Amino acid sequence: MAELEVGRVTDFFAKPVVAGIQLSDTLKVGDRIHIKGSTTDMELTVNSMQIDRVDIAEGKSGDSVGISIPDRARHGDKVYRVME
Repeated sequence: MAELEVGRVTDFFAKPVVAGIQLSDTLKVGDRIHIKGSTTDMELTVNSMQIDRVDIAEGKSGDSVGISIPDRARHGDKVYRVME
């Protein structure tokens, strides 16, 4: 499966478990993503995405979005969209 880098983790919140991501490309709810860093390696489907606590269906390059994730992510981790 090919992967396209769509952003980087800029923030992490433990409760609820949410990653703040600065997008460098578009990302939509329903996209499969891979978050990869020196100690991070997880794949998930984007079930919801928010900007300033407002639900959105799609984020574009330059947006800072929050997405719910299953485990800890770290500042600087790369976010890839999985192309199937």
